[in-house]
Amino acid sequence: MEKENSALTIRLASMADASGILDIYNHAILNTTAVYSYEPHTLAMRVAWMEDKERSDIPIFIAEIDGVVAGFATYGPFRVWPAYQYTIEHSVYVHEAYRQRGIAQQLLQKLIDTAMQKRIHTIIAGIDADNAASIKLHHKFGFEEVGTFKQVGYKFNHWLNLKFMQLILNNNFSPDKK
Repeated sequence: MEKENSALTIRLASMADASGILDIYNHAILNTTAVYSYEPHTLAMRVAWMEDKERSDIPIFIAEIDGVVAGFATYGPFRVWPAYQYTIEHSVYVHEAYRQRGIAQQLLQKLIDTAMQKRIHTIIAGIDADNAASIKLHHKFGFEEVGTFKQVGYKFNHWLNLKFMQLILNNNFSPDKK
């Protein structure tokens, strides 16, 4: 474990970060309900995902501590239809050895700031209903709980409930106003 006072840098990801991102994501797949998936991803899958984000002009932010990828965050479309273009769904993941240091908070703030610059109106979070830490984090940023889908996932031999939270970034935003 790194020192508590090690310098944290939030920056855009590069392909050199792919394996660090992969390690964090695969740990979440295999050990948590943060990802409703069963099989670990390969490095080729993660690189293709990063290339797709780059083509779509969607940032991936890295939390780096002493050269180690300690966390990452990104977003994507909420739904594919054109009327949803001002709404995104985001993801924040922190390496297990670096949790409880405020890294998720800093990554989420960076996503919110970026979304505002890109004229995004609403951010959606899909969070496993038992993930109290993530729900608390999102409440801290003003996200509101807008619904829970019951028993929509099945992992670790039990049904999972998915909570949706929403943050409206600017109530005065209108795509018609340039």
